[in-house]
Amino acid sequence: MALNASFVSPTADAKVAHRIAHLDANGILSTVLNRLNGWNIALTIFLMLVAYDQFKYIWNKGSIAGPTWKAPFIGPFLESVNPKFSRYYEKWTSAPLSCVSVFHKFVVLGSSRDIARKILNSPSYLQPCVVDAAFKLLRPENWVFLDGKAHVDYRKGLNGLFTRHALEQYLPGQEEVYNTYFQRFVKLSQEQNKGEPMPFMHEFRELMCAVSCRTFVGHYCSEEAIKKIADDFYLITAAMELVNFPIILPFTKSWYGKKAADMVLEEFSRCAAKSKVRMAAGGEKECILDFWVSSMIESEAYRKKVASGVEVDPSEKPANFIRDFSDFEIAMTLLTFLFASQDATSSATTWLFQIMADRPEFLDQVREENIAARNGDIYAPLSLDAIEKLPWTRAVVKEVLRYRPPVIMVPYKAKKDFPISESYTVPKGSMVIPVTWLALHDGEAYPNPDSFVPERWLTGDADKQTKNWLVFGTGPHYCLGQTFAQANLMLMIGKASMMLDWKHKVTDLSEEIKVFATIFPMDDCLLTFTDRTT
Repeated sequence: MALNASFVSPTADAKVAHRIAHLDANGILSTVLNRLNGWNIALTIFLMLVAYDQFKYIWNKGSIAGPTWKAPFIGPFLESVNPKFSRYYEKWTSAPLSCVSVFHKFVVLGSSRDIARKILNSPSYLQPCVVDAAFKLLRPENWVFLDGKAHVDYRKGLNGLFTRHALEQYLPGQEEVYNTYFQRFVKLSQEQNKGEPMPFMHEFRELMCAVSCRTFVGHYCSEEAIKKIADDFYLITAAMELVNFPIILPFTKSWYGKKAADMVLEEFSRCAAKSKVRMAAGGEKECILDFWVSSMIESEAYRKKVASGVEVDPSEKPANFIRDFSDFEIAMTLLTFLFASQDATSSATTWLFQIMADRPEFLDQVREENIAARNGDIYAPLSLDAIEKLPWTRAVVKEVLRYRPPVIMVPYKAKKDFPISESYTVPKGSMVIPVTWLALHDGEAYPNPDSFVPERWLTGDADKQTKNWLVFGTGPHYCLGQTFAQANLMLMIGKASMMLDWKHKVTDLSEEIKVFATIFPMDDCLLTFTDRTT
């Protein structure tokens, strides 16, 4: 009996049967819910979000190169706080297509020349996006964020500001700035630093900010205001770094950058108002702002004449026929010009001075041809045509732009799924970044690509490598100011070669690359200047 009793059904036991009969489903649910306190619920939701974030990254990544897993939510954000060129280079060379995911952004990098060109030439799929903070700093209604026909029409209105005739008018103002700042460099070196080398990267940033402001807004902007813009623009650049915290919080980079951008917009708005008064009174055009306002005045006069019913010969229509722009619209556009020129030309300037000091044989060639072009008068102005016909000056500038390209990555956003290759489609909403470095360091297009060889622009076929020359982009968003930028750098290094001597203190970090929007020497370029004209 005892043995069989162990196999008796529980329902045959009156006590067990009584308990089962009184089981309450609501009581069970209540017990479970009581055990699910707030922390358990929060942990469950967090783990579900982590799993979703991870799954979404793996799904978006597909077959392209990239980390197998990502840090929950933030991805490689902490690594990006202090970006290292070596890390970027490792990713570029890992595969033609690679990816990362930072916060809510899935980022695809196109490193090969052909993929970079495809990105730059696909406006139906992609639009410039810069970074999240850009919309807040430059304002969402800024022309750089326009797309399709609206963008094309806006650009047409700006083309007249960069004609050769217009660029010629900007040269005197640029020379004026260089004369002032070259004297400043000597004083900083000899009086303030007693002839000892000092970091000049920040001085070059101020120089190029002053040149840009003089070109864009002329004398409408005071020297004090230019100094303030130059000092604070560093904050705007920091806020525009490729990877940044996505929300503007007080005392963050984005917050300081927004305050600086607001200050520049306010200053440029005042400049626009002053130009409108001066141009209406028949003042002489000296800067981009003057040319723009004059085109508005001429266009409005033509519209009024047509509207009056008077027969108007079509030849009277202004070549640059545009609508009226408000002071703030003008300010927003000029801020984008400054953003496009400031960091890029500062980078090129820093490398130019460092490389010319380290390779005096090239500097001697530049100096000789600039003095000869001016018939021995180092203060004689040169026309745009004359500047562009200086072979050695052109060669060293072109080679610096290739060897140390100021713009290494250009962010775009996928408006819809983008079939970037036969095997991979970029998901809608992703950031897509064409990389210029590998195209400009392609050994087939530029033999010995990791060496500074300006002769390739004199006797080689470097000028024929148009598909690799991505310094100023390509496609519908190519840089409007590419002729201006190259002529400006040629004017600068030509004048410096005649007016200054300088020496570079080489350190272990001189050839290491620091990434700050663009690229600079890691040691900030230690130089000392002396005057050649005394």
